[in-house]
Amino acid sequence: MAFTTLVRSLLHRPHGLVFCRASPFISSPFLSRGHRLDPSDDEAYQKTSVSIMQKEPGGGAMIYTYSPTGFNIDGNKVFGPCALLPPAILQWNISSYKDITEESVSLFHMVEPKIEILVLGTGARLERINPSVFALLKRKGISIEVQDTPNACATFNFLISERRIAAAGLIPPVPSLALEVAH
Repeated sequence: MAFTTLVRSLLHRPHGLVFCRASPFISSPFLSRGHRLDPSDDEAYQKTSVSIMQKEPGGGAMIYTYSPTGFNIDGNKVFGPCALLPPAILQWNISSYKDITEESVSLFHMVEPKIEILVLGTGARLERINPSVFALLKRKGISIEVQDTPNACATFNFLISERRIAAAGLIPPVPSLALEVAH
């Protein structure tokens, strides 16, 4: 019955208009348009605090360019094969994909923080890696992605941009002579 009375009173306003102003029995300040919340109105507002740990969150090293001689990583020129670890950029003492062994990848599973995924760039072409390397990294809880170096650079940059803890072992892509035409 109270609902019907409310509807009748709203519909029988002067000039047939329905007003949105709160009725006297609905007198909450939160239902009127002019009310703004103060810190005293909201308990959660009073308890909220923000702590800024870093002004610019460090996303890790990004690979800008690659060439047959090496890489440009965050403005640093690196010549030859390199290992990108969360805290550092290192020369990687290998000369081809055949040198990627359990011993040569040991630096990737000994570093802290623990790496989630290792991206290996095998040069201008995708090459097969020794299965014992996969087995070792799997035992250590590290996923591995093997690609040609141009794609490995892009994959590494994508993972770093998503704030993943990733590392890369990269061999510079040597220009292929297969596409050159003999004159």
